Amino acid sequence: MQTKTGSPSGTPALAESRTSARVYQVLRLVAVVMFLFLFLPGLNPARISGLINRNLSLFTAGISHSQLVNGFSKAFRKGWIEESTLTALQIGSLACVFGILAQAGGMCASLGSHKLKRIGTGVTLGGAVVSMAGLGCIFACHNAFVNAEKADKLEPVLPVDFAVLAVFIAISAILSVILLATGKKAAKDEKCEIEPKYQLFLMCLPFLLLAFLFGYLPLYGWRYAFFDYKAGDVLSMSNFVGFKWFTYLVQNKATRRDIIRVMKNTLGISGLGIATSWASMIFAVFLAEIKNEKYRRFVQTFTTIPNFISWVLIFAVATAIFSTDGFISNLMIKAGVWTTGKNLLASDAHVWLQMLAWSLWKGLGWGAIVYIASISGIDQSLYEAAKVDGAGRFARMWNITIPELMPTYCVMLLMSVANILNNGMEQYLVFSNSANQASIQVLDLYVYNLGIGNGLIPLSTAIGMLKSVVSVVLLLVANRISKKARGESII
Repeated sequence: MQTKTGSPSGTPALAESRTSARVYQVLRLVAVVMFLFLFLPGLNPARISGLINRNLSLFTAGISHSQLVNGFSKAFRKGWIEESTLTALQIGSLACVFGILAQAGGMCASLGSHKLKRIGTGVTLGGAVVSMAGLGCIFACHNAFVNAEKADKLEPVLPVDFAVLAVFIAISAILSVILLATGKKAAKDEKCEIEPKYQLFLMCLPFLLLAFLFGYLPLYGWRYAFFDYKAGDVLSMSNFVGFKWFTYLVQNKATRRDIIRVMKNTLGISGLGIATSWASMIFAVFLAEIKNEKYRRFVQTFTTIPNFISWVLIFAVATAIFSTDGFISNLMIKAGVWTTGKNLLASDAHVWLQMLAWSLWKGLGWGAIVYIASISGIDQSLYEAAKVDGAGRFARMWNITIPELMPTYCVMLLMSVANILNNGMEQYLVFSNSANQASIQVLDLYVYNLGIGNGLIPLSTAIGMLKSVVSVVLLLVANRISKKARGESII
């Protein structure tokens, strides 16, 4: 009987807790959606004029005055609009950015204890107020554009994104007020704590955001593959062509022939890189055997530095050595072997091997870092037991170090197989010339030449999409083979 009489009194508290939890879930979802407004160019409420770049995001409009006013030079010169109006627009955009970030931070704090939730809700409410003030400033700038003497020249427009963002901010503010008004106040002695699982999530969150911004957000540009687009055009249904550029890759003989040649170069050079991927592991094994610590550090630093040298500087060094007036030509002429200097870089002989040699020199020390870290984690008792059994240095390397490094090597090998089509562009761009272009042009360089050199942005985007899809498929296939052969997988 006591249990039955006590249960009704606990029901409202339980219902309140569930209701507040659902409200917090809605607030977090709203914060995520508003965060997207910062970086997606198609969701920029600050684009209140047709003269503002269509590819400008709200975040860029808030932090970059030069990009915001780009295109208004004539309007300023003719006196159609004051530059102070664009400055106010930037301030309003920046206020929206800070407000949205504050709301996102407040929702991160809502994962903690009751006291921290109250603090986070207050920060969210403050961020909503700041964001709404920023939208008000943007709206005032819009009215200035509408009321300008040459309004038709400024092409004023109030995007739908403005109203959508205003609705989300209003929802965030109203729900925050409700939570602060109806929720119980936190005890003074309560600590601001977050559960360990949420702590780990918040620690990973910045890296997840970076992965989203630089890994997934650029996929928004894939839409260009479905339009007949040229630089400066507007994407609309009038230039929508569907899968035209994908079928063009197969139907056009010249393009098909170029793709076959480029794929041959790409797979050949990447295949050589995969075949020699063990070099970094072997280098790390021998480096770990150096007993003199100072000398080992010197060798490791000396071999790692080339990774931070740009390919432009490397090509300058290669030119000084292998050009007509370079070191090799002068040496061979003085030795009487050659009568005139030869430009060894302007030749298509053994281009793949040349690129492989430069790549190995540049990335050998850098690639060995992960193996050096793995070697430091090997149980030293294994080496001591091997010494007691009479095993020499090479026996310990062969029977202990290399087997312990094989799991790491297999993971790196799988990643190399998945990236077999992504062998970069910079190296082949700087070393490319009229003599070796047919043998050195890889897929990334071909896409660059199509998009930037020839202006075929949709076609290059379509090729880039297919390349990404093939890379993902190769990763899945390589992972499946590894799982069947070794019983282990990386995904």
